[in-house]
Amino acid sequence: MMVNATFGIHTLVVALLFFCLYFVSGDISYSFTEEMRHGTVIGNIAKDLGIDVNTLSLRKARIDTEGSDKRFCEINLRNGDLIVAERIDREGLCGDKASCVLKQELMLENPLELQRISLHVQDINDNSPQFNKNLIHIDIRESASKGARFPIEEAHDADIGKNSVQSYNLQTNEYFFLGVGTNSVELVLNKELDRETLQEISLLLTALDGGSPQRSGTVVIHITVLDANDNVPVFSHWPSCYTSILLLLTAQMLTINV
Repeated sequence: MMVNATFGIHTLVVALLFFCLYFVSGDISYSFTEEMRHGTVIGNIAKDLGIDVNTLSLRKARIDTEGSDKRFCEINLRNGDLIVAERIDREGLCGDKASCVLKQELMLENPLELQRISLHVQDINDNSPQFNKNLIHIDIRESASKGARFPIEEAHDADIGKNSVQSYNLQTNEYFFLGVGTNSVELVLNKELDRETLQEISLLLTALDGGSPQRSGTVVIHITVLDANDNVPVFSHWPSCYTSILLLLTAQMLTINV
């Protein structure tokens, strides 16, 4: 029993010493936009921690990564500024997630202390809407009824929120207008087609985001009007051989009647 008690006390003492030597503070959070230049000031970490600037050098302050090999920020030990260390591309790091938070750690020695830093990266409008293709082909029969709908592949934007695709514009024309739903874009037939007068139609579709400055992307929609069997064959002129046969038959009929 004495051995177990001694071991327990020893463990407790070691744990307390470790806690004293390695103190973990709460998070410090900073919010800034992506793609800021190297050296841009994010905030003043000395001021935010409430410590003297000289303490940073004395305690060998440095930024360490948390589960990552990238150091996105660093400390200017002369003035305590936290600055951008390398390019931060929100889309490359977080994709289309609504929130993009990067974790870094501030290490201080004598005593050893860890301060977690959360970098909240805000989106900027640095991407334009894009269609997967430069040209969209659609075949439509001339027998299609007014109001018929034809789906179009949507544009995509790597940015999020208002910087993503917000609206579409279709080139003005008499045959089609655009129907836009929550997750769909459609051409809607406004006037019936007649292949005998119009075989092909090309329209420009533009996707627009809501950023400032606004960005856009375009695609050409090429429509081929397919034939429908809607016309009765008609001779443009009566062949002379048919005329001769008809005259011969008529003469024979007259002879029989006589």
